[in-house]
Amino acid sequence: MPGAQDSRARVARRIATAAAYGGGGLGLLGVGLVGVLLTESKLAVQAIGVLETVPPKANGVYGEAFADRHAAPQAPLVLAVLGDSTGAGLGVARARETPGALLAAGLASVAERPVRLVNVARSGGRSADLSGQLEQALRHRPDVAVIMVGANDVTRHSPAQLAVRQLGEAVAALRANGCEVVVGTCPDLGTIKPVRPPLRWVARRLSRQLAAAQTIAVVEAGGRTVSLGSLLGPEFAARPEMFAADRYHPSAQGYATAAMAVLPSVCAVLGLWPEEERPSAAVPGETVLPVAVAAAAAAGRAGTEVAAVEAEGASRRWALLRHRLRVGPDSAREGGEGPGNTSASSHTGAGDG
Repeated sequence: MPGAQDSRARVARRIATAAAYGGGGLGLLGVGLVGVLLTESKLAVQAIGVLETVPPKANGVYGEAFADRHAAPQAPLVLAVLGDSTGAGLGVARARETPGALLAAGLASVAERPVRLVNVARSGGRSADLSGQLEQALRHRPDVAVIMVGANDVTRHSPAQLAVRQLGEAVAALRANGCEVVVGTCPDLGTIKPVRPPLRWVARRLSRQLAAAQTIAVVEAGGRTVSLGSLLGPEFAARPEMFAADRYHPSAQGYATAAMAVLPSVCAVLGLWPEEERPSAAVPGETVLPVAVAAAAAAGRAGTEVAAVEAEGASRRWALLRHRLRVGPDSAREGGEGPGNTSASSHTGAGDG
């Protein structure tokens, strides 16, 4: 819907501009709206419930079996994962089922080189927590970082401008240290089944606005984004196994779907995605757009990558939308072939039970 995208683009640019110039204490929800929706919010929390578990520890070296045995040994690539429970893998029982492990194994298979996973994401994490996670991650000198954050900024009513600025600062700091960055933007919280109207409509609007503003900040800081959007939502009714017991966090299959949407961009940002294996379906309309328009379009289309396009006389104001080939969750199961293979034999990290 062009009208909705135009409106989202305007709001996203306004939020991102305020973030860049330190403006505003406006929350994602106005005070009056919070009061109206308070009852619905409490009912949604009760319906979702709480997972009485912690994410399995998945840090370690992946993909040694994929190394080219005819070439000189190479030091592992270092992949850092930052963000919230989605990055940490809350909801699964085995380390190899977490998105970090899936990404590390997939990257190793494409690079034909071991990958060391450093996961500092934490359940409940917000954009405000990225600075502390960043300090931990930079000790390991990561080559590439994946950040998944935003949902808790929406549900806990964080000021939008502040959350976007904190994310942009984290991306800029990683880039200043020679680390490539891919951000999985805020998911569409309107797709969660226990969230009912009118809260569902508000959650969808706010999460998409935040995702678009995140994209602007990330692209202008030198990173690229992948829209998680409603990636899991449409499959909920037909495939409840995509979600964990709380019907909010993904299950192993759900994490595989999300991780495989991000993996091609992680490989591409490192120059590892072969040109002939980078088919892309054009997003309706132009593929090179002003960054705010590109951000708005991506927020409504799950799996869409947004990256800066250098233009003469301009600085990160134009962006390319690309819907990369996504590896399906079936290839992420143990014993599968391709980038999603996370068999135990390829992992020497801790916590895989």
